[in-house]
Amino acid sequence: MTLACTRLSGGAEGRPWLVFLHGLLGSAEDWQPLLPSLTGWPCLRVDLPGHGRSSDITAAGFADVSQLLTDTLNGQGITSYWLIGYSLGGRISLYHACHGDTSGLQGVLVEGAHPGLTCQAERAQRRHHDQQWAARFTQQSWPQTLANWYQQPVFSSLTDEQRAELVLLREGNNPRAVAAMLASTSLSVQPDLRPELHLLSCPLAWLCGSADTKFIHLAQQSGFELRTVASAGHNAHRDNPAEFARQALAFINSPVLKEVEHDLS
Repeated sequence: MTLACTRLSGGAEGRPWLVFLHGLLGSAEDWQPLLPSLTGWPCLRVDLPGHGRSSDITAAGFADVSQLLTDTLNGQGITSYWLIGYSLGGRISLYHACHGDTSGLQGVLVEGAHPGLTCQAERAQRRHHDQQWAARFTQQSWPQTLANWYQQPVFSSLTDEQRAELVLLREGNNPRAVAAMLASTSLSVQPDLRPELHLLSCPLAWLCGSADTKFIHLAQQSGFELRTVASAGHNAHRDNPAEFARQALAFINSPVLKEVEHDLS
């Protein structure tokens, strides 16, 4: 089985593909505003399970999604690629880089993505949080639940107008499909990937909106390469797509090659 995706070859020879993974409630179309700044780069925008044109596809967890991604890339004949993921899509990108088939992976760029929780208390709290939201998605008014979703602290940089736009944009989702994906890929069931991420041989960086203080701090605290996108919050590629694309290409063209930490024990 493969995921629905939108392919744009860009007429580029020899360049790796840029493979985009959206966040919860999003779709491949979320990355459309970046395309004018990516002329000459082959791009693949993927609809994750339960979303967009993949709304009828379910996944049992991160390993399942990673395998679906591998099958999709193979089906598209893509053998050299960068993963660029936002929020949920970023967490899937990180998992895939650590546990998936990475034979063609050239590097990873994530935006507003968590590398994993470090203690059981945090996991229990997050499990309760996500279970509550999954229940609200399926049991309460969908537009009102979406409005409440975008009131969460991580979206504090949004204006009322931006929140209203996002609610209208997300109303077409199937709440049950999104709830199922939230449950199967909750941060509470994601492993803490930090140790493995520091051992990756491919380049890795966080792109964070300048107002996304939570994830800027998280990247810094975790010791990961960080680039900030001016005039942007948690969803930097939506807030400032041209600058996001510029920062992404700057890193892809001149990646920071870290020294890999080897376990000598």
